[in-house]
Amino acid sequence: MPREVELSDEEWRERLRPEQFEVLRKSATEPAWSGDLLHVDSEGVFRCAGCEAELFSTDNKFESGSGWPSFDRAMKDGTIEQHTDRSFGMARTEILCARCGGHLGHVFNDGPTETGERFCVNSLSLSFSPEGDKS
Repeated sequence: MPREVELSDEEWRERLRPEQFEVLRKSATEPAWSGDLLHVDSEGVFRCAGCEAELFSTDNKFESGSGWPSFDRAMKDGTIEQHTDRSFGMARTEILCARCGGHLGHVFNDGPTETGERFCVNSLSLSFSPEGDKS
């Protein structure tokens, strides 16, 4: 199924920093505790760093102790796709931006809220727009 944002690898490389390209387009994982968005003190929206789709809100962010930003749900239905990831000899649920197909991280069923979910997301796959910023 075609995506709203489809670019060649060359176009993605022009748009993204090298480390973002590796995470978003090649499904790499940033080291735990290294992400700039692990601790965010202001209210706002987390967007896909590749296409700027609104994905998560600070209202749904929590400290999981995992070393990556964690959320209990997406902002809206349909903004995140889930697929089985069988890499590294295990089965996990990979999460992707529905708009551009960028790899965000994985979702686990060990979240502390009523959803029971923990969306474990790479900071490199996100940008942050503080509340009131309409960009």
